[in-house]
Amino acid sequence: MIKHYFKIAFRNLGRNKAFSFINIFGLAAGLATCLLIMLYIFDESSYDKHHKYGDRIFRVSSISGNGETWAAGPGPLAWGLKNDLPEVEQAARLMTFPGMETLLLKYEDDPDKQFFETNGYYVDSTFFQIVRFDFIYGDATTALYQPNSIVISERLSHRFFNNENPVGKAILVNTPLGEFNYTVKGVFDNAKNRSPIPANYFLSMRNQDMWNWVKDQTRWTANNIFFTYVKLKEGVNARAFEQKLKPFFEGYAGADFKAAGISKSLFLQPVKSIHLHSSTGNELGANGNITYLYILGSIAIFILIIACINFMNLSTARSQKRAKEVGVRKVIGAEKSSLMGQFLGESFMMCGIALMLALLLAWIILPVFNNVTQKNMRPFDEPSLVIWIFGLTFLTGLLSGLYPAFYLSAFKPISVLKGKMWNSFSVAAIRKGLVVFQFTISICLILGAIVIWKQLNLLENQQLGFNKEKKIVLPLQQSYLASENDYVPLKNELLRNPEVKAVTSGSAYPGNPNLTDMLFYAEGKPANDLVDIHLSTISDGYIETLGFKLLSGRSFSKEFTSDSAAIILNETAVRELGYELGDAVGKKIQYDFANFKGTMQIIGVVKDFNFESLHTEIKPHGFTSEMFGNKYGYVIASLETDNHSRVLQKFEKAWARLNPGVPFVYSFLDQDFQRHYEKEQQTSRIVVYFTFIAIFIASLGLFGLSAFSAEQRIKEIGIRKVLGASVTNVTALLSKDFIRLIVIAIIIGSPVAWYCMNLWLQGFAYRTKIDWWMFAVAGLLAVFVAIVTVSFQAIKAAIANPIKSLRTE
Repeated sequence: MIKHYFKIAFRNLGRNKAFSFINIFGLAAGLATCLLIMLYIFDESSYDKHHKYGDRIFRVSSISGNGETWAAGPGPLAWGLKNDLPEVEQAARLMTFPGMETLLLKYEDDPDKQFFETNGYYVDSTFFQIVRFDFIYGDATTALYQPNSIVISERLSHRFFNNENPVGKAILVNTPLGEFNYTVKGVFDNAKNRSPIPANYFLSMRNQDMWNWVKDQTRWTANNIFFTYVKLKEGVNARAFEQKLKPFFEGYAGADFKAAGISKSLFLQPVKSIHLHSSTGNELGANGNITYLYILGSIAIFILIIACINFMNLSTARSQKRAKEVGVRKVIGAEKSSLMGQFLGESFMMCGIALMLALLLAWIILPVFNNVTQKNMRPFDEPSLVIWIFGLTFLTGLLSGLYPAFYLSAFKPISVLKGKMWNSFSVAAIRKGLVVFQFTISICLILGAIVIWKQLNLLENQQLGFNKEKKIVLPLQQSYLASENDYVPLKNELLRNPEVKAVTSGSAYPGNPNLTDMLFYAEGKPANDLVDIHLSTISDGYIETLGFKLLSGRSFSKEFTSDSAAIILNETAVRELGYELGDAVGKKIQYDFANFKGTMQIIGVVKDFNFESLHTEIKPHGFTSEMFGNKYGYVIASLETDNHSRVLQKFEKAWARLNPGVPFVYSFLDQDFQRHYEKEQQTSRIVVYFTFIAIFIASLGLFGLSAFSAEQRIKEIGIRKVLGASVTNVTALLSKDFIRLIVIAIIIGSPVAWYCMNLWLQGFAYRTKIDWWMFAVAGLLAVFVAIVTVSFQAIKAAIANPIKSLRTE
C-alpha cells in the first residue's frame, strides 16, 4: 500500500511539474532561510553558556538616580562583597582604563615578533575561579597567582610562539606606564569560549606597573573602572541577595553620595545573559541584542509560513484535478483516515525533497551569510541543530499538508463523480485570506527594511557637531609614554606632506571610548550641585582640526599661560551648570573630589556634538589643555586628498624614521565612529536579504494561483476574445482580483509595521520619522510585484488562440 502511495505521489509530481516546482522550491527556500537564521540565533545565544556554575555567576553593576547604568564599580567593591556578605563564595575584578585599548607586545627572544594587540585586561588572581576560560596550556586556577603573570589566547600564542607551549616564556608589555616583563602562565581557547569579554590576553592585577595604584583605590565613590564578578554559594537566591546590596552599598558609600548630592545603587546581571540582554554604559565590547534575534526569528517563521501557505493554496486550488480520484477511492472502500494519510504522506515526501534542496542552498549561501553577519558559522557546530532541522521539516510537512488533506479527503463521492465541487466558496475565501496574510507579512518586511535603511542613513549622515571625514588617527600613546618631545617631531614630519592640512593630538577622540570624567559645580553654587562632565585633554588646534564650532570665546593657545587651568565646554555642560550660553565665558567652575580640588575658568563654548554614538543623548563635555589625561595620546591628521593609500605610505615611512622597530598602526576617524552601528548594519542587511526571499516565495505562490485562475477561466477568456475583448481587457480581468487582495494586505500590514518599527526606533536617542512615503513605497512595491507576477499568466492566457480554448474535449 505504501509503495502504491509513493507511486501515485511521484506520478502527481510528474504530471504537475510547474506546481510541484513552486511547492518544492518555495518550501526549500523557506527551510534554507530558517536554517541560516537558526544558525545565527544559536551562535548569538551561545555566549557564556560554557560556565560550569553559570546560574551562580553575576556581574555587579550600578544605576544612578537618573537611570543611567554603568557596568563597572569602585576598587573595594569586590572584596567588600566577599568579606561582608556570606552568600558570596568568590569575587574578582577585571580592570581596563584609557590607554589600554591597544598595547605593544614583544617577544624578548625574537625582536621581529612585536605586535599591537587589543583587548587586554588586568584581573585578580581569582578571576578564572569565577569566569571560565578553557585552558590549552597552564592551570586556570593558579595561572595569575604570581605577580607579573600573563594569560594569552591561542591566536596570540600561535602568533608569538607558533605551535610551542609558551608557558614560562616572557613577553614585554608596553603599558602607558612603561615597558614591563610578564611571564606566560597559560593559554586559553579563544574560539571555544564565547564571551562578552573579548579578551586577547589577561594581565595579573598584582604586578609592578599597576598594583601600587590599585591597592590605594579604597574609596567607594571614585574610579568606577573595576568590573566586579561574584560567584554565589550553592542554593543562594539571587533576587534575595540583590536586596541586600542596597544597605551594603549605602553603609560604605551612602554618606559620600549624599554629600555629593547624587544617588547610586547596585544590581546583579547574570553573566550568561549579558551578551543579549545588557546595554549598560561602559560595556567591555559590542553586545548582541535580543530584540534583533526576535526580529530575525519572526522573519524565519513568517517566511516558512508563506511557503506553507503556497503549498496549501496550490493543493486546494488544484483539488478538482484529484476530486475524481478521491471519489473513486471512496466508492471502492477507502476510508477518510487512509486518504488523509496518503495526502499527508505526499506532503511529507515533498518536504523531504525540499529539505535536501534546502541543505544544498544553505551550504551554498552560508559563506555569503557569514560575510554579511561577520561571523564564521559552520553548519553543525551546534549538535542540537540536527534535531531542530528534522523537527522543523516535520512541522512544515504537517502544517502544509494538514488542511489540504482534510479538504481533499472530505469530498463526497457522488458529488465529485458528477463533477460538482463541495463548499467551493468557503475554500476560495480561505485561499484569498491566505494570500492576504502572505502579502501582509511581505508589506511588514518591506516597510521594516525601509525604516531600518532610513535610520542607518540618519546615523551615517547626522550632523555630529564635528567633521569626521578625511581624518587619520595614529595611537601615539601605545608605543611608549608619549610626550611633547615625541609628538612635535612626528607632527612636523607629517606636515611636510602637502596633502596634510593640519595635525593635532588629544587624549581621546570622537567614536573612541572616553572614560575620563569629573564632577564640577558652578561658582557660587553649593558643592553638592554637581554636574558630571566628560573630559578630553587636547593640544593646540584640536578644536579647529576636528571642526568643532566655537560659539563664543576662544580655543587653547600657547600665548596664554593660564590655559593650564582653563576649560572649553559644550552647550549641554553650560546649561547643566546653570550658566547662560551668552555669558558663560569668563565664569568659573570648581571640583572638590577626594584629594583633588581646584577651579577652572571657562574660556570657550562649543556647539553640542556627539562624542559617542547616536544611541545616547549628548552629554556634558569639556576640553582641557593639561590636567585630565595625556594630550599626546592620539595624533590626528586632517587630509586634503581622497588618495588615502598614498598618504598612508608616506606616514608609515615617517613613522619608521622616528620610531624604528615599532609597528605602524592607524585608523580612520569616520570608521571608528561607524563601528557603533555594526549590529544595526548587520541586521539591516539580513532583513533586506530575507525580505526579498519572502517576496519571492509569496510571488511564487501568486504565480501558481494566477496560472490556475487562468486555466479555470480559459473558456470564458476565449468567449470574451471572440466578442472583441483586447489583451489589456483580459489581463485586467484576471489581475484585478489579486490586486484587490494586495490592497487589503497593505491596509492591514501598514499599521502593524508602523507599531513594530516604532518600538524598534525607541532604542535610539536620535531617530528617523516614519513618513507617509514609506507606506506608499512599500505598497507600490508589493502591487508592482503582484502585477508583474500575475500579468505574465494573464497575458499568456489573453494571447492564446480562442479556437483552442473553446474546443470541446
